[in-house]
Parts: sequence; structure tokens; C-alpha cells
Amino acid sequence: MIAADRLSAANFNVTVYDQMPTVGRKFLMAGRGGLNLTHSEPLEILLARYGHATAHLADYIKTFDPDAVKTWCHELGEPTFIGSSGRVFPRSMKASPLLRAMLKRLQSQGVALKMRYTWQGWNDTAQLLFASPEGTHVEYPDATLLALGGASWPKLGATGAWTKMLEGQGVAIAPLRPANCGVLIQWTAYFSGHFAGQPLKNIALTVADQQSRGEAMITTTGLEGGVVYAQSAAVREACRHNSSTEISLDLRPDRTHAQLVTALDKRRKGASIATALRQTLALPPVAINLLREATGLHLPQDNYAMASLVKNIPLTCQGVASLDRAISTAGGVPFSECDAHLMLKRVPGAFIAGEMLDWEAPTGGYLLQATLATGVAAAAGIARYLK
Repeated sequence: MIAADRLSAANFNVTVYDQMPTVGRKFLMAGRGGLNLTHSEPLEILLARYGHATAHLADYIKTFDPDAVKTWCHELGEPTFIGSSGRVFPRSMKASPLLRAMLKRLQSQGVALKMRYTWQGWNDTAQLLFASPEGTHVEYPDATLLALGGASWPKLGATGAWTKMLEGQGVAIAPLRPANCGVLIQWTAYFSGHFAGQPLKNIALTVADQQSRGEAMITTTGLEGGVVYAQSAAVREACRHNSSTEISLDLRPDRTHAQLVTALDKRRKGASIATALRQTLALPPVAINLLREATGLHLPQDNYAMASLVKNIPLTCQGVASLDRAISTAGGVPFSECDAHLMLKRVPGAFIAGEMLDWEAPTGGYLLQATLATGVAAAAGIARYLK
């Protein structure tokens, strides 16, 4: 949509085809949590969040950087603000006002919207084929932008079906994998039955030598939440080579081991270790039972050992949640399959943007930032191609 905005503003005739009944459904879903548009951290730190794809995305994001995202938002009538975590949000904390403003602008610029049109690839004469409510529809545009998403949230339209169509054109595809997703842990029936849906607040999660801090949620199949999503790629990759991997939780990352021992030493005479955990360390029942879960119900009675466990709960992950339950998608079209303007080398006139490209990033504004930036870059590439 941002590409359609840029191109129609430059007086190109633009038609947007969408297989869903209405546009922007995944954008609206992103807005349910406040619509984190981008991040306010220094640009060199922000760029590093994209891992192996940083070198490929850097120029696109520098061209349409966080300040440009905020300006775009303001121009659509939605002022932004920076939250306490450094994340950038529209003042309304919703996606719907931005979407309505964008649709209004596209309409004023003559953009045609075709809903319930499902792209089915190219025919033998390089025409685009669509299944539509009226039957098969054929289109032969001067340039095409494919922005079909990854394969997370398929009910919102991102099914990943496009991989076979591009492979049919000789385009290499990196396998689609879940990103920003939950991790799988085999809880006991008692623990999952009693504590699924309960949060673990202000914790630290470590995978190998990487640590993240935040909040997690117990699920029937493992853990979800921001602190987990930040490490899910590491868990996913570790489990690609082994059947499982170890993670560690610190329930009190703001306190040292020595401070925890001192606190536990103050427990009242005759008080159980569980009571001491509740009274001296302020651990909620879900945290105390997680400690039991990790030790086979046998909590250490020694304060030094107990403090060590609170700082380092070992948990075994059997993998990550399935792609259809992930927030975003890793894999897709490698940047090597595109030129510098995001045009497919094997399909001249066809451009790629957004989550179809092979990159991933944590939540925190980085997903929308790169999606918008590649949309702007593809629009510029199309304009250049057509001129």
C-alpha cells in the first residue's frame, strides 16, 4: 500500500489486488497490541537487529528511516510518540485510523482496489493470472510488485503459496520458518493445567550466551511472550541441528545471587522454602511452581542452592511453535535473487517487498520498519524501471 501511494502520487496508474475481502488485515492485527511502527534507538543499533540481512536492508532503511516513518504517520493525521521502551507508536495506539487515512489518500490518487482476487502466477505469455469472484482474470501490467507476506497468520492472507509460483520461474526460495514465536516445552499435566495463561514478569531468558529481558507467558505447550520471541530464532536454529536445546530463566534478574541468599536467610524459623520464596523474594505461585517443575517437585532446602536455581532455571525446549502460530516469517526470496532495486533477476518487471524477502527481526518496531522501507524502495525501483 505504501508503494501504491508513492507510485500513484507520481502519476502512475496503480491497481492493488488483494485476495482478502478487505485490505490491510495483517496491519490491523499488528495494531491490536498498540501498532509499534518503528524504534527510536540509534540507527546503527536498529540496523544490527536484522542479523544476516543487515547489509541488504541497510540502504533501504537509511532511505526510509524511523524519522521518515514518523513523518509518514504525521502526514496521514496520526502524530506519534516514543514509549518508555523506545518504541514508536501512533498517538491513537491503533492501526485503523492510519489505514483509513491511507485508503482515502489512495482513492484520491486514483488507485483501484480489487478485492477477493487471488494471484495464481503467470501464464505462458507472462500475464498475471487471478482467480476472482467473476472467474479467471488476466492482467498484463508494465510492472508488478509482489507483497504477499510470509506464511504466518494464514487466515489473514499470508499463506506462502507464492513460493511454488516463484520456484516455477526459477527463483530460489529460502525455506519459510517461524520467527517471533513461542518455544515448545513438555510441561507436566499438573503444571500446564494449573498455570497456562499466567505471566512471568520481569524475567531474563538466556539461550547460549544471548540474554533478553521482559515478560513471558506460560502456555499449554511451552512459553510465549516478548522475552521468548527475542530468543526464538536461536532456539529454532539450535533445534534444527539437535532434537532439543537448553534455555535458562532468571526469575530475579535485578538481584544478585548473594542478595537472594541474604533474603532467604531471613526466613522465619520453621517456614517452608516455598513460603520463604513467597515472603522474602516475592515470587508468585506460578514462579514457585515453575521451580518445582524444573526440579521434579524437589525444591532445594539449602538457601545457596535455592538462590542458584532462582537465578538459573534450566528448561529443555523441543523446538518452536508452528509457522501458522508465529508472529512473522523467516526465509523467503534471497536478496541475491533481486537487483539493487528489488526487481527479480529472473522475472524482469516483477518486484518484491516486505516479508517475502529473506530477512527476520525481533518485535519492537523492526518488522514494520523494514516492511515499509522495502515497499518504498520497490516503488522507487518500479518508477525507475518504467521511466
